[in-house]
Amino acid sequence: MIEQTILSERVGSILKLTLNRPPLNILNIPMLRELNRALERVDADIHMVLFQSGIERAFSAGADVGDHMPERVEAMLAQLHQAITTLWEMDALSIAVVRGHCLGGGMELAVSCDFILAGESARFGQPEIQLGCFPPVAAVWLPRLIGPHRATEVILTGKTFTAREAETMGLVTRVVPDDEIGAAVEALLGELSRRSPIALKFAKRALRYGRSLDPMTALRAVERLYLDELMATEDAREGIRAFLEKREPVWTGR
Repeated sequence: MIEQTILSERVGSILKLTLNRPPLNILNIPMLRELNRALERVDADIHMVLFQSGIERAFSAGADVGDHMPERVEAMLAQLHQAITTLWEMDALSIAVVRGHCLGGGMELAVSCDFILAGESARFGQPEIQLGCFPPVAAVWLPRLIGPHRATEVILTGKTFTAREAETMGLVTRVVPDDEIGAAVEALLGELSRRSPIALKFAKRALRYGRSLDPMTALRAVERLYLDELMATEDAREGIRAFLEKREPVWTGR
């Protein structure tokens, strides 16, 4: 029997995906295919996707070096980039929970999520340059996340850095002691679950426009999204009424 490397559990509107390939969750082609199959099951009723590791030592120490060989590298990149593109484009919010090693393709996967909650044991890095390579996703994404000079340092030196350093860079959402990370995850899930799911969906889309389009084009697109789609929802009207009536809103997700 082939052991699952991606464990999937749905709890209400939350899909929990657990990376499960000991000892370090190295992302090989079969594991990436399994990840993409799991992401294909994200539908409109799933509002949040939680990535976590079943291994304390690592979120993921990166893509399999053997899959960088010429006969396999194109297939490996296609699978990894498909997963990351899905995370960027899907309406559901994504949260990465990181402890231990988070390197290479594993770091690219984590930073492609909307939130990163990191334990103090987390260590980040893009060591590809040490193998005579470079990280394609990080080369595109890190300059937008942490600025061009920081991104250049991370990619060209290949050095690893701590969770606290990642927090200072603006790379992670929050750092907590490892034994408090479960509580931090539940607190974030609880906070997000109290928001209108359709408002979160449109807000994420607006943020995507903001980071992928030039400022004036993005502003026009966000304005149309706000007026034509958000303001047509029941939740937008309910949120405004509830504020004026000094009561808690009752969201319908419509």
